Amino acid sequence: MNLMTVLLQAAPAAPGGSNMMWILLIAMFAIMYFFMIRPQNKKQKEIANFRKSLQVNQKVITAGGIHGVIKEINDNDVILEIASNVKIRIDKNSVFAAAADANSSNQTAK
Repeated sequence: MNLMTVLLQAAPAAPGGSNMMWILLIAMFAIMYFFMIRPQNKKQKEIANFRKSLQVNQKVITAGGIHGVIKEINDNDVILEIASNVKIRIDKNSVFAAAADANSSNQTAK
């Protein structure tokens, strides 16, 4: 009971500290936006534009790591030839990158 009366009678925090808290909160959100959210949105737009520009006979890599050549493009899926006379139907959203782009980035990393 004694502790409760001490806590209730404690002086309220200074009003200037509250303003500083809001400034820090807004600054943290701005930093998160520019370093995390904005680059992720930019990357998603690049991938969406790539998927819209898919062409027949283009070498691609799927999200699962399968390398193949596009043989047919439909509205929601793609027919991918992964070996001689071996074709699979995959969702268009699982096409991740052009094989030429992946090969050039691997060679620059070495």
